Amino acid sequence: MKNHINWNFDNTYSRLPNTFKEDIKPTPVHDPELVVLNEELAKELNLDFSKVDKKKLAEIFSGNTLPENTNTIAQAYAGHQFGHFTMLGDGRAVLLGEHLVNKNSRFDIQFKGSGRTSFSRGGDGRAALGPMLREYIISEAIHSLNIQTTRSLAVVKTGEKVVRENLLQGAILTRVASSHIRVGTFQYIAGKQNIEELKILVNYTIERHFPEITSSQNKALDLLNLVLQNQCELIVDWMRVGFIHGVMNTDNMTISGETIDYGPCAFMDHYDPKTVFSSIDKFGRYSYSNQPPIAKWNLARFAECLIPIIDTNEDKAINIATEIIDNFQEIYENKWLNMMRDKLGLFGEEKNDKNLIKSLMDWMSNNKADYTNTFCYLMGVAIDDKIYEDVSFKKWVNEWKVRSRLNNSNNEKQLQLMRKVNPNVIPRNHKVEEALSAAENNNFGVMNKLLSVLKNPYDTKDISEYQSPAPLTNEKYKTFCGT
Repeated sequence: MKNHINWNFDNTYSRLPNTFKEDIKPTPVHDPELVVLNEELAKELNLDFSKVDKKKLAEIFSGNTLPENTNTIAQAYAGHQFGHFTMLGDGRAVLLGEHLVNKNSRFDIQFKGSGRTSFSRGGDGRAALGPMLREYIISEAIHSLNIQTTRSLAVVKTGEKVVRENLLQGAILTRVASSHIRVGTFQYIAGKQNIEELKILVNYTIERHFPEITSSQNKALDLLNLVLQNQCELIVDWMRVGFIHGVMNTDNMTISGETIDYGPCAFMDHYDPKTVFSSIDKFGRYSYSNQPPIAKWNLARFAECLIPIIDTNEDKAINIATEIIDNFQEIYENKWLNMMRDKLGLFGEEKNDKNLIKSLMDWMSNNKADYTNTFCYLMGVAIDDKIYEDVSFKKWVNEWKVRSRLNNSNNEKQLQLMRKVNPNVIPRNHKVEEALSAAENNNFGVMNKLLSVLKNPYDTKDISEYQSPAPLTNEKYKTFCGT
């Protein structure tokens, strides 16, 4: 295929030992059709699709035609899924390779829904249109909210049906990531008990993501510290916008600190720390408030993988790793507290800040106040909700104003700080469902409008219809992982 598109593939991961992957090509599809192409992301990747017609684009993004110099593989990894350990791998995904934008920027290009691999474990290796468009919408929204994430370059329909609860339209998503190395990748290699391959993975990961520690005295230890910092920042960002990942298995935690795998994910409307959206999360393991402790739990699994190379003395290695993992709580809480101060436009630190924040959260929880809109209201955005006339809320606002006066800065500076971190709009669950439902009927206009609104979440223009939460019902909103 002529490379006027500017594909520039280099495939370092596929050159790792065979344990790490399976060489496999995407399974061709019957009648591919392009649904959406992310032109802004294409530009950032230095890709030019302007001279390629829709039919050819569909051939490319379905895997029917592969770009030059790709070396397609399915990656091996393991995972604690809802706490239970399983050897896994890409059961419906194929990595084309790493596209280089310049010498330093390397991006994995991966197809999701591209057919069976040896890791499919009885699955069909395919994906349905709804879940792939959900990933496209939510991952792009998360990116616009300034949160680290994998991104979506394109979605194509395959022209084939997939069997789930009923027959659905098949689709393939093209995912872009700084890499697909996960905690589960380390678990898979550690499980093989080949110390040389474990060292290869540590060195590869450091070279790719943390070159600053290449000549460190104890690479494994420094790697653990950096991954912990990245994950702390990521979870704090999720909490900032009310995002619930839904499936924080160890195979869905990246070493790069990017959000990955948008299955049963959603954004919280009214504030309830116990909110769960996943249809399979019966016990709230991955609820909103449980995300920080689960991140710590996942990081402890990562630390276990590194024990053999942290120190030759196992007891000593365990003690060192335990000490690092035990730091998580304090690091997270400090970052979370500072994030909440930003949401309330508070400069500096006052000893009563924690109580002020807690009393707001308690009020929101007790009164079923909308999480996003409460902060919008505090920024002076017109929110049509009688709830903010509540006496106890007004009392809290007065306490907040007293604290704000200690900022030693003007109101405009306070608002500037708040506007940077409080979105005016999030992907409201009912709006996402509306877009997906229209798309199933070949109407992509609803989705495109939603995407254009979500592109500027900190803006206040023409978004009122996207700001309201769904009407309250007794039915709980559920999302499904799509496999």
